[in-house]
Amino acid sequence: MFETITIETDARGVAVLTLNRVEKHNAMSATMIAELTQAAQKLGADDAVRAVILTGAGRTFCAGGDLGWMQDQMAADAETRFIEARKLALALQALNTLPKPLIGALQGNAFGGGVGLASVCDVTLGADHLKMGLTETRLGLIPATIGPYVIARMGEARARRVFMSARLFDAAEAVELGLLARAVPAGDLMAAAEAEVAPYLACAPGAVAAAKRLTRELGPRIDEAVIDHTIRALVDRWEGDEASEGIAAFFDKRKPGWAQDA
Repeated sequence: MFETITIETDARGVAVLTLNRVEKHNAMSATMIAELTQAAQKLGADDAVRAVILTGAGRTFCAGGDLGWMQDQMAADAETRFIEARKLALALQALNTLPKPLIGALQGNAFGGGVGLASVCDVTLGADHLKMGLTETRLGLIPATIGPYVIARMGEARARRVFMSARLFDAAEAVELGLLARAVPAGDLMAAAEAEVAPYLACAPGAVAAAKRLTRELGPRIDEAVIDHTIRALVDRWEGDEASEGIAAFFDKRKPGWAQDA
């Protein structure tokens, strides 16, 4: 049914949603974005599903947005860019509002949009060897559509430490920043995720869904107006000279014009 993700649900109703573009480090292509939205809708509507674990196949959890997809946006008109950015924003929102507990189990590195996926989970665990980073500014872009979820998870003060610098950080710092609840040895990751899932199986699923919805309503506002604001901010960057230079430099395997040696 899916090309870029897999879903396996056991007899208890625990679904494992796996990003499965191993050869592309699970970067989010247009197809994956659409499939994540479909998966969230499918899992949310299935009364047999009690909890969802989000993980990745291969060494990398998610390298962020697929560079080919970004390159396509650079060549598109503003209306097309807005439509495509909205698809990404709605995929994140569909996962963020999934009426089931969503447990992130990051088996490898998470960059850019991968940090966004980590931030929409109710609890996110990570292998203790992983690296994370909001790397968009290296390309002349900004972490726009993922921004509301990242800042809701980290808080503004902690987000300022890593939101603009594209600096990579390790699992221990990710815990300190609030992106990960815990870092565990890679071999213990899925057992740790199972331990997070287990209490929910004794809870009333409707009450869990209502409690999650209330938590979101009481937390930072992430509504259509906020989402549209982030989309416009991203499209504005796509239309600027820095994004053209940054993405071109990436594909040319050279430093962009603004980069200096530290």
